[in-house]
Amino acid sequence: MIEQSFYDNINILECVEREGIKIEILQYKNLRGLRDSRLAENLYNIEKVGMSLKQVKITLQNSSITTEPGALYFHKGNICAECQIGGVGGLAKKLIKNSLTEEAAFNPTYSGTGEIFLEPSFGHFILMELNNDPIIVDKGIFYCCESGVSVEVSSQKNLSSGLFGGEGWFQTKLSGKGLCALAIPVPLSEVLKYELNNERLQVDGNFVFLRSSSIKFTVERSAKKLVGNLASGEGTLHTYEGTGKIWMAPTQSVYKTLGQNYPPSGENIGE
Repeated sequence: MIEQSFYDNINILECVEREGIKIEILQYKNLRGLRDSRLAENLYNIEKVGMSLKQVKITLQNSSITTEPGALYFHKGNICAECQIGGVGGLAKKLIKNSLTEEAAFNPTYSGTGEIFLEPSFGHFILMELNNDPIIVDKGIFYCCESGVSVEVSSQKNLSSGLFGGEGWFQTKLSGKGLCALAIPVPLSEVLKYELNNERLQVDGNFVFLRSSSIKFTVERSAKKLVGNLASGEGTLHTYEGTGKIWMAPTQSVYKTLGQNYPPSGENIGE
């Protein structure tokens, strides 16, 4: 009865099920647990603008899932956690990854049979199927994936993208075959998707968050600001060339501007 009451308050935004695994994106219909009237106005404003609390749920049946470090909220059933090291060489690579990217060196893998709930968030999640078509995503985009998907570090291939690309020298590369969940910066309805066919895309800003690994990324001087200061990164264009997919969030900068004026009080409810 208690479990049913919980799911009565849940919408399933997206669900993919196959042999051994099911991944769902849950949305809470209502939040009625406030005991402090001072927080009621904040919650009212959140609901008024269409924000909702979401959570990724994974159901395993003798299978496994790899998550972003710190993403676990709780799990139930016969599930064990481990970090894949891959011998001395693998350990060295992961420690180098940690020192270079300032991210956790190990992505935990949960195996067995049961349910896993990841951290609730007011952010935006999508499920994406990879079929041996590697992608490169910004830091913080990867959330979890099936065992058939490999999570690696991708280094920038040239000086300009490393210095002025906005993501530093390293991003996350996802490759292999399987399902993954991504935490995207804006709702899917605000994501603009392009399929480049031996073409070029230039962007004045850092709002491309996903691309095929076949796409070449550089930073070039903008023609409209030839006297701009290249050393500061001003007057530059993010340039993407080749064949493959590009996902961008044109509205992302608007939210960043709003966030500077109204700092968030904390995104994750579970903290």
